[in-house]
Amino acid sequence: MRNDPEPMPPETIARAEARADQRLIRSLIVGLFILVGIYALYFARDFFMPVVLAFFLTLTLSPVVRQLKGYGIPEVVASPLVILVSAGLMVGAGYLLSTPVVDLIANAPKIGEQFDDRFRHLKAPVDRFLAVLRELQSLTDAREPGVQRVSVQQPGILSQAAGDLLSVATSFAIVLVLSLLLLASGNLFYEKIIQSFASLSEKKRALRVVYDIEREVSRYLFTIAVINAGLGTVIGLGLWALGVPDPLVWGVAAALLNFLPYIGPILTISLVAIISIVTFPSLSYALLAPGFVIVCAIMEGQFVTPAVIGRRLEINYVAIFLAIAFWSWLWGFAGALMAVPLLVVTKVFCDNFESLRHVGNFLGAAHSPVTDENGNNGARGT
Repeated sequence: MRNDPEPMPPETIARAEARADQRLIRSLIVGLFILVGIYALYFARDFFMPVVLAFFLTLTLSPVVRQLKGYGIPEVVASPLVILVSAGLMVGAGYLLSTPVVDLIANAPKIGEQFDDRFRHLKAPVDRFLAVLRELQSLTDAREPGVQRVSVQQPGILSQAAGDLLSVATSFAIVLVLSLLLLASGNLFYEKIIQSFASLSEKKRALRVVYDIEREVSRYLFTIAVINAGLGTVIGLGLWALGVPDPLVWGVAAALLNFLPYIGPILTISLVAIISIVTFPSLSYALLAPGFVIVCAIMEGQFVTPAVIGRRLEINYVAIFLAIAFWSWLWGFAGALMAVPLLVVTKVFCDNFESLRHVGNFLGAAHSPVTDENGNNGARGT
């Protein structure tokens, strides 16, 4: 004779349904909060972008400030010194790059024509296809004689350039001033965070998490900045030796674009290849410059960066691609450059909380170790 299970009491069923409703409401609130946050980041990007850049600049320069503090220089002196040197290097690089970049932009149509002439025989089928499309478009326009087309006049180039220059200068000033204040404040914000917790155990945990995030992210950003600067220097010197025009521009471009994994090196190789093809009459010699950039990118990505940074902060390919796509849509090219650092910040933050560790494990590469709350390595991620 089979014993049927006893039915659950109504009170137990009611409590289970209430907990399910609470979880659903909590999930809806979190989703709504995320949507509102994305909305705010998009429409207030003129405010948030300089703040995030200042945060990253602070984390990048904090190892230098700590090193100077170890030599007996106080933070209130070391911070302005580091910011002034950094600002001087940025302004100097911008001044040196202004003339060749302006010339390159002015000669862009001529470069495009020269590149088309080198591969005109390969473009013939594409040109015939485009001609057919233009004929179809003209036929469509001819069948709609009564339709009036309205065009919106865009602002002039000079006024738009002046507005963009003013916006960039304002953002640059905000980044430098905010970075100076953050560096000079020292541990003030850490102390404020710790004071917001009541128990001693919570204070210790918060202190450990904050210092771990600051240490890991600052070390990563500083190391990546140094590696990219070295890569740009090597590429610039190599292109100068090969006779490529404006090697300083391509060296700086390689250093900046290398903050975009996979996509940045491809852009650098493509741009150098175009300039080399239109510069050198021999196609075999023109391929030496992009080939040299490819060798430098492989050496940096496969040997230098893994050996210096290690495997703990490596991010999987899918997460990097999605982050670059999302932040480039949100903040344009500047957002694409900050996508991977933001991803590293997210991973380090998630690795320090048990409830979010599965997110950090998802963001990590296949061989990235999983760490416990004390930072000890555990099982490897999948």
